[in-house]
Amino acid sequence: MKNIVLLTGAGISAESGIKTFRDADGLWEGHNVMQVASPQGFAANPTLVLDFYNQRRKQLLSVTPNKAHAAITELQKHFNVTVITQNVDDLHERAGNNNVLHLHGELLKARCTKKESDVTDWTKDLNLGDVSKNGNQLRPHIVWFGEEVPLLEKAAKITETADILIIIGTSMQVYPAASLVHYVPNGTPIYFIDPKPSIKKTDFNNLTIISKTAVNGLPTLVSSLIDTML
Repeated sequence: MKNIVLLTGAGISAESGIKTFRDADGLWEGHNVMQVASPQGFAANPTLVLDFYNQRRKQLLSVTPNKAHAAITELQKHFNVTVITQNVDDLHERAGNNNVLHLHGELLKARCTKKESDVTDWTKDLNLGDVSKNGNQLRPHIVWFGEEVPLLEKAAKITETADILIIIGTSMQVYPAASLVHYVPNGTPIYFIDPKPSIKKTDFNNLTIISKTAVNGLPTLVSSLIDTML
């Protein structure tokens, strides 16, 4: 059975109604990114940072997976599928996507500020005074700017096994995640789904660009891939 690896980004979640919360001027909900998504920002104003992610969490719990997420679930019935996502939501899992690697963390989890491996499920507001079992303040289980991406090496190894690579909902401009495309074996078919593609066909070997949104482009691609097996 062929291995299909999908790299997904904000575009697939946006179609479920999740705001990407990064404006054209780089502000996140009116805040400089370093205020709400960096260790320095958390140290300077933890209440602001916790509230920022509390709002994101509430919004996430109000939306549902879309047809693109459902298409991946259908793809799993015919291929070995792994999703490597930059998204911190759980829409892949709620849609039944089984093998999901979250490069940038998970919004519905919190972790100890002193021990990174101490992670707990968290669906309510996270406030000052909420502590881990070690008595340390909890923080969002999110990879912030300036922090290492701990699962990047694992993601690279998964990408090396791809017989087909599908990139969807990401501009391929966010590093180090964007570097993963360079790990696929030579000659691997690559599909790039985006309504406004930031790359061109000559950028990669065996590249097919589908200039559509996730909801419009992925189900059609999935159907054609499954048809090749029948």
